[in-house]
Amino acid sequence: MTKAIRAALGLGSNIGDTKAHLDRALRLLGEGGDIRIAARSSDYRTPPWGPVPQDDYRNACVIIETGLPPRDLLDRCLDVERRMGRVRDVRWGPRIIDIDVLIYGDSRVEEEGLSIPHPRMGERAFVLVPLAEIWPDAPLGDGRTAAEALVDCPGQDEITKL
Repeated sequence: MTKAIRAALGLGSNIGDTKAHLDRALRLLGEGGDIRIAARSSDYRTPPWGPVPQDDYRNACVIIETGLPPRDLLDRCLDVERRMGRVRDVRWGPRIIDIDVLIYGDSRVEEEGLSIPHPRMGERAFVLVPLAEIWPDAPLGDGRTAAEALVDCPGQDEITKL
């Protein structure tokens, strides 16, 4: 592996065996040896985000070390989603797996389909709670850390550690 970059991914699932889906996604991400899982948060039950009625989610965050460039990392995440049967037919709809690139070192990336740091993570308790558990000083790109953003983030009372 080339020089490893510390990055954070957010994972979620609300269809079927959600724990098995998160575990499988992490195994598939690690295939090839160019992504190493350095830390994994606890899993959390969280209410769905957006206007589509659906079951609660199981969410977690991981810190990874990788030599993959940001676009290749996103492509790997999307490939794992496809391999697991993710269908993108309804925005904010139910999903077997969702993998988001949240942070990639101190990089800022704005490309078609890729924004790093993830532009809305500082507003979403389902991301901040697990991220702050494993990387409290994670830089959100807006001058705050995960722990700082969590202080006044709404929705924390709706999240349950599993």
